[in-house]
Amino acid sequence: MPPILTRRRARAILCALRRMPADERARVLCRMPELVVRAIEEEWWWQAHGGQIEPAAYDAGAGAWRVWLIMAERGFGKTRAGAEWVWARVREWGRHGDSYFQQGGARTSSPAGESNCPQGPLRIALVGGSLDGVAKVMVEGESGLLACARPGEAVRWRPSKRTLEFGNGAAAFAYSGERPGMLRGPQHHFAWCDELAKWERAEESWPNLLLGLRLGERPRAVVTTTPSPGPALGALRAMQGVAETNGRTVDNPHLAADFRSWMIAAYGGTRLGRHELEGVLIEEAEGALWTRETIERSRQGIALPREECGRIVIGVDPPASAGGTCGIVVCGAGGCGTLYVLADHSIAGASPLGWAAKVAGAADAWGADRVVAEINNGGAMVETTLRSAEANLPVRTVSAGRGKVARAEPIAALFESGKARLAGCFPELEDELCRLVPGAAYRGPSRSPDRADAMVWAMTELSQAKERVLPRVRAL
Repeated sequence: MPPILTRRRARAILCALRRMPADERARVLCRMPELVVRAIEEEWWWQAHGGQIEPAAYDAGAGAWRVWLIMAERGFGKTRAGAEWVWARVREWGRHGDSYFQQGGARTSSPAGESNCPQGPLRIALVGGSLDGVAKVMVEGESGLLACARPGEAVRWRPSKRTLEFGNGAAAFAYSGERPGMLRGPQHHFAWCDELAKWERAEESWPNLLLGLRLGERPRAVVTTTPSPGPALGALRAMQGVAETNGRTVDNPHLAADFRSWMIAAYGGTRLGRHELEGVLIEEAEGALWTRETIERSRQGIALPREECGRIVIGVDPPASAGGTCGIVVCGAGGCGTLYVLADHSIAGASPLGWAAKVAGAADAWGADRVVAEINNGGAMVETTLRSAEANLPVRTVSAGRGKVARAEPIAALFESGKARLAGCFPELEDELCRLVPGAAYRGPSRSPDRADAMVWAMTELSQAKERVLPRVRAL
């Protein structure tokens, strides 16, 4: 007699399969009976990866989370995660007796025709950018709710009524984020919202949904969206009770390997790549000196070799405190007089000797003509530290008489006019540039724009040297 496969034993087998490499797992599954393989494939939790895994109940800080935000890019598996989350709620509802039960194809109800549960059947809101989007992606899509149903699970989509009916009496209702009035009034236990950042009237539709999310003991919502700057997504991320998970396209092990390789080769490091492949929310401060459009327009696209540059200068912005970032940016003047950002060697969390050694290494690698280092934080000790790493380092120290943003304005003008360019992709530096706002404090992801300041010092040195050698005409 074969041993009984307990639930605990089955879970141990699934955990072991999850840890296996894909090719080994495939070989093991091929040796299992078809019914066992089918049952294994139906279990979602062991297949979920990274940001697809539902956060623990108290991950959002004090109290349980109310909204789970899955912010990731195309191909990551957001739709599958959202659909499986909805199905998990439907199955839980049926198991715990909170709604109708299916017995022999018929629903159990009281003699008066009322639901066994005083709250009535489970109600779920499905909200997309449009009703067509809800139908084609969330319900009928390759990873939608119909595709995620297990064999034997009754589910019926009624497009004319915008309703998805489950066999245990639960129902999901389709709404459009461009029609906020549809969400004014209806109440729900749970909600799945797709591409919130792209809803035409999200500022009205999202609050209406939340106000109606009030049935049951713990109403919750899952939001699946690509990162896109906007007030709705920003307001959601700032709310209390929001648990956020993220992911990249390449995190999905089910994508074809050649597709992942091609996408990385084609778009890796670019703004599009960071947005579409890495799921990074790329923003810029309103009125910033640099815009994303200016940066993309100024991008050379390929690295510039040393021999194509005349003079090379390394800008250094030492950290203001221990553990901070030391900005180390290499810039050079091209043959036509255009200035280029060549490399970003910035380092975080290093000791003074550590970042000084990094500067010396960059100077040696690029054959730098000059190292320009700010001494506002550290005074003469900055030059001493640099020379301790390399005695012959061509160091010139500078003091900042104006603020970082004011110093950056002339350099921003060079980029705007096409006289300064980026010889490659520098994500962290670019993020800082797009947060420098005239007349305002730095509004960036880090405490200080160390990389941007280092670039400005190097570019300023190059532009001033260029001005000094210009021929002048003297009137007699």
